[in-house]
Amino acid sequence: MPTPLVEQRSIDVVPDAERHGTAFSQFTLWLGANLQITAVVTGALAVVFGVGAFWATIALLVGNVLGGAVMALHSAQGPRLGLPQMISSRAQFGVRGAIVPLLLVIVMYVGFFASGSVLAGQAVGELTHLGDTAGIVLFALVTAVAAAVGYRLIHTLGRIAGAVCALAFVSLSIRLLDRADLAALLHDRSFDFPLFLLAVSLSASWQLAFGPYVADYSRYLPRTTSARATFGWTLAGTVLGSQWSMTFGALAAAAAGDAFVGHEVSYVVGLGGGAAVITSLLYFVIALGKLTINVLNTYGGFMSLVTSVSGFRGRTTLSPRGRAAYIAGIMVAGTAVALLGKDSFLSSFKDFLLFLLTFFTPWSAINLVDYYAIARERYDIPALSDPHGRYGAWRWKALSAYALGVLAQLPFLSTTFYTGPFVTPLGGADISWLIGLAVPAALYWLLARRDTEHVPDRMILPPERTPAVRTTRVTWVGEFPDK
Repeated sequence: MPTPLVEQRSIDVVPDAERHGTAFSQFTLWLGANLQITAVVTGALAVVFGVGAFWATIALLVGNVLGGAVMALHSAQGPRLGLPQMISSRAQFGVRGAIVPLLLVIVMYVGFFASGSVLAGQAVGELTHLGDTAGIVLFALVTAVAAAVGYRLIHTLGRIAGAVCALAFVSLSIRLLDRADLAALLHDRSFDFPLFLLAVSLSASWQLAFGPYVADYSRYLPRTTSARATFGWTLAGTVLGSQWSMTFGALAAAAAGDAFVGHEVSYVVGLGGGAAVITSLLYFVIALGKLTINVLNTYGGFMSLVTSVSGFRGRTTLSPRGRAAYIAGIMVAGTAVALLGKDSFLSSFKDFLLFLLTFFTPWSAINLVDYYAIARERYDIPALSDPHGRYGAWRWKALSAYALGVLAQLPFLSTTFYTGPFVTPLGGADISWLIGLAVPAALYWLLARRDTEHVPDRMILPPERTPAVRTTRVTWVGEFPDK
């Protein structure tokens, strides 16, 4: 039977018969997802907020490696479980308790969709001569269609964007270095530890924010795929792509100052030399890079919405009409935020990135401690859909560790709308994300390490079923054992 163009799976387990690909696909996907304009802006922010180009580059690398390692550990769960990332949260938080971090994840997806649409909308508006507003709307529609098609198209986009954007960044990097004096840019070696930590936090938050959906894009890999290979290729792709983009942004901001800040898209395009064909090509490259990551955000938001609803409705399959409705909801919300906030993008995006860490580092810490240290990769997958089963509806130990992990960060958090009392004694450094990893990890380990009644002796998989494809929805021969 030929593979359908539109993905038929949603949050249900991918059977072994439908698994395909190699771990290298994670490299191409995450390279393409990170070689894009928003990552460039993230790197530029380090310089905008006072870090010299030399130390900004190093700090961004530290954050990308640390945050990327956490993100890649989540990616390695995909082949083993065959599930979207946030479904596995039910093993820690309960089938319904997982909605607590899920609601915040959905806000994240909408925010990233909006921030990406602002910059891509500028490129599309210039490319089509329709203006920013029409560009944002058009870009959002294309994103929604691609997300609705699903997993295979997403990986195809990643491969295309990775190749095209890599070639474009090679050319742009050469142009930037030809225009700027690299030695002069890196000459300032003055070190400010709080600002260094701010730059680390910017890139770490960029990577950690991928954690809630990274396994969505590795779950179709064969179950025999090496966890080490999945981890390694994911880490390599995301660190190489993001560090390249962010270093470019940091050097561009240091070289151009106000000519870059607030005019990121036009500055990058201007490096092409002004020829009409090159200008159009660069606008296309910017839009393509943003399309890849915005499709990831839309698809991840769709998965999270379905996961949230299914925790109360008990369904794991979805009709094409329902799939389209969920994706349309993400698109409309993200587009509305983009149109409302497009004039104050840069300052809002910095605070948005840092604030995300407050909620997602505790989730990552708890999920990884449970999966690797307590459950040791042994989950009862059918029970993840049954609020009366092994994992229950609400798991208060994880929810308590999560809440305390969020609260523990507040004294160390530094944003324009709130600054914790410990920020000033630390010289203005924001170390909240480090607290957000360490505190909930330790708390959850202490609370749950002896509470192993929910841990099966081995991985329990649902029985393989043959899908009966209809014109309107996907059903299964037989019933799920947990219904």
